[in-house]
Amino acid sequence: MKVVIVGGVAGGASAAARIRRLDEHAQIIMIERSGYVSYANCGLPYCVGGVIKEQAELTLQTPESFWDRFRIDVRVRQEVTEINPAEKTVTVRALDSGKVYTETYDKLLLAPGAKPTVPALSGVSSERVFTLRTVEDTLRIRRFVEDQKPKTAVLAGGGFIGLEMAENLAEMGVSVTIVQRPKQLLAPLDADMASFVHAEMRRHGVALRLGETVTGFRQNGDSVLTLLEESEPLHSDMVLLAIGVTPDTHLAKEAGLRLGIRGSIAVNKRMETSVPYIYAVGDAVEVTHFVTGQKVLISLAGPANKQGRIAADNICGGNSRYHGSQGSSVLKLFGLTAAFTGINEKTARAAGIAYDKVVLFPASHAAYYPGAQSMVMKVLYEKESLRLLGAQIVGGDGVDKRIDVLATAIRAEMTALELTELDLSYAPPYSSAKDPVNMSGFMIEDLESGKVRQFHLNDVEDLPCDGSATLLDVRTAWEYQRGHLDGFRNIPLDDLREHLDELDRGKPVYVNCQTGLRSYLACRLLTQYGFICSHLSGGYIFYQLVTQERQTARSAYPCGMEKL
Repeated sequence: MKVVIVGGVAGGASAAARIRRLDEHAQIIMIERSGYVSYANCGLPYCVGGVIKEQAELTLQTPESFWDRFRIDVRVRQEVTEINPAEKTVTVRALDSGKVYTETYDKLLLAPGAKPTVPALSGVSSERVFTLRTVEDTLRIRRFVEDQKPKTAVLAGGGFIGLEMAENLAEMGVSVTIVQRPKQLLAPLDADMASFVHAEMRRHGVALRLGETVTGFRQNGDSVLTLLEESEPLHSDMVLLAIGVTPDTHLAKEAGLRLGIRGSIAVNKRMETSVPYIYAVGDAVEVTHFVTGQKVLISLAGPANKQGRIAADNICGGNSRYHGSQGSSVLKLFGLTAAFTGINEKTARAAGIAYDKVVLFPASHAAYYPGAQSMVMKVLYEKESLRLLGAQIVGGDGVDKRIDVLATAIRAEMTALELTELDLSYAPPYSSAKDPVNMSGFMIEDLESGKVRQFHLNDVEDLPCDGSATLLDVRTAWEYQRGHLDGFRNIPLDDLREHLDELDRGKPVYVNCQTGLRSYLACRLLTQYGFICSHLSGGYIFYQLVTQERQTARSAYPCGMEKL
């Protein structure tokens, strides 16, 4: 069997090695347009910033090591220019020599990946305007930074690559401005959770120009102007385009393969295309979202590698299936970690899913053990079935651990209530006896059993202030004096029983505290005395941090001692 693989980064390289493990006698040819294979795209910003010192550290294999260990024929700096499915051949052009030749195949695997989205704007080809997708891009930017020593940079786009590059450039002393049309960074997060990312970026000197449209670029000597639709141009020494990627599927289209959303390659669960003997994996293919069942594009290394393995199994006569992706991801931003899995509120609404959510402020480990750090966690679930839909966490230590637990729970199709039963490891330096994941389940259990009601930060402005409801703040007097919601009366939780006669049982009661725990306790108390009560999800601190985009405290404190 002769297998030709087009593309040798994540999915392609993973498939090549798997095919060899399954079939020692297969002839495997991997053709890669760039000069490198099996490299870590996700590490490119850190190579620019010098965190990863040497370019060689990014590559897991080289053409030579692929041959020595796997007897895989890797051809770099060569580009497949045409696929002929009827003849089962590909046309290849060697980029350095210009030589063109034809290669036959028994099975063909397409792993071309995606290319940076470069808008058709004036000045986009300036030598000071960069994109970042390949090792060559990385080396070009790194040389520019080392030689030109830019003092200012504009980043167009606030996704993963844009934010990681912003961090690395800022750490090198470059003054960074991020400009983009959307009004929030990191689209997988909801706007309230993204506000913590905004605060962290600003805290480290990164300027944000959100809701602004770039209309072009103009080089002006040793600087470049970023032209904006409704504002004055931004002056900088360099520009990085990080506005997303587009599936690189022109070969598939010309070969007559069926395409999916946004021009991606349509595949089935076996990673087979619409044309026999041709498979496709990675950023170029559409996948089924594990939560919604809808076709989506998810450009992440994890799914690409899994798809490569599955395609390899089937190329070698197996029957493996890819059951979709839920987009689990994590991002380091200075001292902050942001993580996501499943779907957010916007996606749930678009999919017509009736959902609810809980927001909590747990600590990374037992608050009494030194070094505990706070995090903000949001968990979404479907109202009727209680199945988990998604989670978002922003904070310090422990974020990645919890998002992975929740990602596993979603993949296992667990209900939100089953989170209460997860038997997770505990010792004071690592967690709490009630892990944050357990706590989110407890909160959902109380909501769904009717033990408590909640209202959210977007409901605050609509609360009745005409005396028809009781607005109650159960924090300490000291906390209340430092800041409170308009119209809320302060009765500390520990004094509430002594003031019950001052409250009208005929009026609904809306309660808030710092993070939601004491308001929950107050609601349980009031409910048992005949009051109809709701508490503010996430508490006053969540409302303040989101509406004012302030940075949450790094350290975690016992309840009642939280610090803004």
